[in-house]
Amino acid sequence: MEVLEQALTAYEIERNKPMPNLTHGAIQANLVFELKSLYRKLYRIASEVSLDTLPVGSTPDVVIYPPLSLDFISEPARRSDAPLVTIEIQSPSQSLEQMVDKTDLYFQFGVKSCWIILPSLQAALVFDRPSNYKFFYVYETLHDPNLNINIPLADIFA
Repeated sequence: MEVLEQALTAYEIERNKPMPNLTHGAIQANLVFELKSLYRKLYRIASEVSLDTLPVGSTPDVVIYPPLSLDFISEPARRSDAPLVTIEIQSPSQSLEQMVDKTDLYFQFGVKSCWIILPSLQAALVFDRPSNYKFFYVYETLHDPNLNINIPLADIFA
């Protein structure tokens, strides 16, 4: 039986990832809100920033940079400087293997920590280096040892 491939949307092609759904969007909004509420003076938190990763670029759901000013005039389309943290939220069409492969890409780019948020499990993986992660359940506090960030996961999945 022939399997028909679904055409990718411009969003999926540009960002090299699937279209988000309501759950994904709510989790992303909660992450940005909690991070900005707790760490806005220490870090620049942003969503959907295109990175110049090789070979085709990528757009994590959320990034954390050191504090930096915004360039309202000549901001590049893709950033060539690595954020401190990338956060990816798994979509229903993405396998865990695909998500973990993205962490390798980000670590090669110079990222210090990679988080994978798993909505179906209401959990998170925090990688502090390639192939080394800690698993956090919904009623635990996510801890990133590289940046000393702590966020109650219950607030992310609310």
